[in-house]
This record gives sequence, C-alpha cells and structure tokens, in this order.
Amino acid sequence: MKKNNVLLVDGMALLFRGFFATSFRGNFMITSKGIPTNGVYQFMRYFLDAVDTFEPTHVVCCWDMGSKTFRTQMYAGYKANRDAPPVELVPQFDLIKEVVEAFNMPNIGLENFEADDCIGTLANSYREENDVTILTGDQDILQLVDEKIRVAIMRKGQGNYEVFDHDNFYEKKGIYPTQVIDLKGLMGDSSDNYPGVKGIGEKTALKLLQEYETIDNLLDNIDHLPKGVQTKISNNLDMLHLSRSLARIKCDVPVSCELDQALWKYDKATVTSKFEELEFKNLAKLI
Repeated sequence: MKKNNVLLVDGMALLFRGFFATSFRGNFMITSKGIPTNGVYQFMRYFLDAVDTFEPTHVVCCWDMGSKTFRTQMYAGYKANRDAPPVELVPQFDLIKEVVEAFNMPNIGLENFEADDCIGTLANSYREENDVTILTGDQDILQLVDEKIRVAIMRKGQGNYEVFDHDNFYEKKGIYPTQVIDLKGLMGDSSDNYPGVKGIGEKTALKLLQEYETIDNLLDNIDHLPKGVQTKISNNLDMLHLSRSLARIKCDVPVSCELDQALWKYDKATVTSKFEELEFKNLAKLI
C-alpha cells in the first residue's frame, strides 16, 4: 500500500517571505476595497508550487499565535530584535487563514508556543505510519529530520528548495540532526536574538561537536579544550544552557489533527470564489 505523504507548512515563514519578496518594490496589491494582499498572493504561489513538487496526500498549515511564548518567559531578549510587522502585513494574517480554510486545510496554532513546536509535535505523531515533509525557510526545523521526516528549506526564487533528509544530512551539514540543538546552544542564533557562547561562531561550534558530539560530553572534557575555548565556555555557562533550551523544538505540545481532516482535497468553486473576492485573477489558473 502506498504511504501517505503529509506536508506540514510553516505558515508564517511563507507569509513573511511572500510579503517581503514583493513589498520591497512597493507592490502591496491593494484590492478595490483597500485591502493589501501581496503576502497572501505570494504565499499561495509558493504553496501551490510546493504541492506540485512534493505531491502530498495530506496538508496541515501551522502558525505562530502572537509574539509571547514560553521562550520569551525564559529569556526576555528572545526575538526582541524583530520589528513590529508592517501595517500592510497585519490584515493579511487573518486573510491567509481564510484562504487556507477555503482549501479545506487545517490551520493549527497554540497560544504560548511557536509554529515550530506544533510542527514538531504533529511530525512526531504522523511519522510512525506516514512520510512527512516540512516546508519552511527556517533552519531551526532541521533538528526534526529523521528517517521518516524530511525538511524542504525554501531558497531564493520560487520553486527552489533544498531538501534535507536522513541520508544527505551529514554530508550537507557536517553534523547529525540531533546535534542542531547543541550547535545553536554553542553559537546562538542572531535571528532569534540569543547569543550562545560569546566568541564561539559556527566554525568552532561545528568542530567541537564533530569531536565531542554533545554539549554534555564537551563539558565533561572541558579540561582537554584549548584554553581560550575553556574560558569562553566557563564565562558563558548559563547562557550556553539557556540557548540550548531555547533552540529545542518541543514535540509534545497539546495539539493534534486527525489525518482525515487534512486530506489534500478541496472544492474548486469555493477556492475560486475566495480568489475572486481577493481579485487574484492569475491564481485561479493554478488550481
């Protein structure tokens, strides 16, 4: 029997990418009612291309539910470097969910957690009996790669994906998926605004993990490290542990979605009607 292929979509990653890919030219695609739709339009172009490419049997879309999460409680600086979303993007947060609903796709999100945590939890629950593909632009999600879960990272341009799976991961990254969390613990993450160990960049972090495999093993052997690295780690021990905790995607949050609710099957008339409401003439040809 052919296995299901479940596509988990990182909704925010596609929406933000779609918005900024078009807005830098001042192209906000305002409808006759004055509503900007450029992020939604571009989201759909990315999404429909991904469906063509990966041919899922089931699709679920996951969302962040606001900027406050358990991670901001752990560390006030978490993602504090991010600007408020542009005013033209704000109305598109609800709008995109309406379009997703028109496709009969579940929208999944949970207060206090990130989309990544919902994706990790669902991927874990589906992986036993299905193949899972995660569509995102976010490198953090690479920690979820295993024999049943692959991650498609969106690269520049439409239809351009770098797919990480169990077989090619080490060759591409020089570490294993489970080590991604420790890598972030050591080097931090500038886009999420946590520092890791001050003075340790990606190159050193990779070298340390290739030699010692885990942060715990590294700390057990700290006396064998070069003096400079020992000092940096000793001076930043609390932040090392905190950064590792911030990097870890929670795969046990209270969300679920029965697969039969996520079957990739939609009513063309419903979608066409939604596209017409948003004045998306060109998109109707793609469905």
